[in-house]
Order: sequence, then structure tokens, then C-alpha cells
Amino acid sequence: MVFRTKVTAFVAPMGAFIALLVLNGLVPSLGKSFWLQHPEYCVFPLQTIVCAALLVRFWPAYSLQRPRQIAFGTIVGVVVFAFWISPQAIFGFPARMSGFNPDLFGAQPGLFLTTVVFRFLRLVVVVPLVEEIFWRGFLLRYLINEKFDQVPFGTFSWLSFLVVTAAFGFSHSSADWPAALLTGALYNWVAYRTKSLSTCVITHALTNLLLGVWIMSTKQWGFW
Repeated sequence: MVFRTKVTAFVAPMGAFIALLVLNGLVPSLGKSFWLQHPEYCVFPLQTIVCAALLVRFWPAYSLQRPRQIAFGTIVGVVVFAFWISPQAIFGFPARMSGFNPDLFGAQPGLFLTTVVFRFLRLVVVVPLVEEIFWRGFLLRYLINEKFDQVPFGTFSWLSFLVVTAAFGFSHSSADWPAALLTGALYNWVAYRTKSLSTCVITHALTNLLLGVWIMSTKQWGFW
């Protein structure tokens, strides 16, 4: 695979993900209907489908090998989840009840189930793949050498560690910056220790699965 195509493979899913987030922010200015004022209920499923299609299209480029040190990845995934919810669950911060609320469709079981399924597909499958492929698979290596595919996965440099940790953290909402910065550092550690992109994906997916279950049980939709 030529180098330019490989860069596209690692960057395009994240590019599409961000572009659809931007679209989600612009749509409310187009009108006052429910679907225009709450475009996430349409845009997020579309984002899931588009990014999944791109991941399938470029799958051979990722060279996802068998995961390593699953126990370590599991511990990190649980620790990240615990840290993410600790302000509300442990320290008494105000609950974050405003956000993507599937209960709005509670009177329509089919629409409710579809909404929840797509939300979890996005949270547990698409987001971990898109983000780990970009942050750990691409940028963590690209900042060491522009020909990133020649850099063994999990190679450490202070520049790439600090930049990816900061960029990953500040790409989240400001309320989540402390948790997201720690998360970026710990996921980088998973990459360095396991030398396995698939383990990074699994770790991230576990964190998000636990978070999704916690959101559904506490109805703190602001954590989506």
C-alpha cells in the first residue's frame, strides 16, 4: 500500500467523525423543529455508519494483530472509567443530566431501541477504533517520523507522548478535560507497554462500555 493511501486510511475515519460533529453543531441554526434542534439523534447514527464504512474500507491498512496483555488493558480500562465518573460518583459534583437522552423516545419502543443500539455501537465499537487508530496508531508514531508506518507501534518519545496526551484530552468537552488528559496518558501507556493497537482498542472499548452502562443506569446523559 502506498504511503499516501496509508495516511488516508489512518486519518480519514477521524476526519469524517469530526466533520459530522461540526455538522451536528451547525444544523440547529436551520430551523426550530425537534430534529433540527436535536440533530444528534440523526447525525450520530449517520456518523456511526459513515465511520464504520471507512474502517471496513481501510481495514487491511491497520494490521491489527492479536491483543497482548489483556489483563493490563482491562485494569487500565476500569481505572479510566472510575476516574471519569469519580467527580459525580465519589466527590459529590452535580449530576450531569442534560445530554443525549434516549428516554425521549420511551413511548416508541422501536425508535428507543434503535437509538440505544446505535449509541452503543458508536460508543463501544466505532469511537474506540477511530480514536485509537488515529491517536495511537497514527499520530503517536507520526510525531516521531513522518513515515509513521516505519515506526514500530509503541515506540516512545516525549514529544509524541505529550502532544497526543494533550490533543486527546482537549478534544473532549471542557468538563471532561481532567479525566480526558489522564485517559490520554494511560492509553498511551497501554500502547507503550503492550505494543498492540488491538489492546488499545479493547481497553478503550471496555472503558466506554462501562461508561455507557453507567449512563443508562444513572441517566447522567451529559457523559455521552
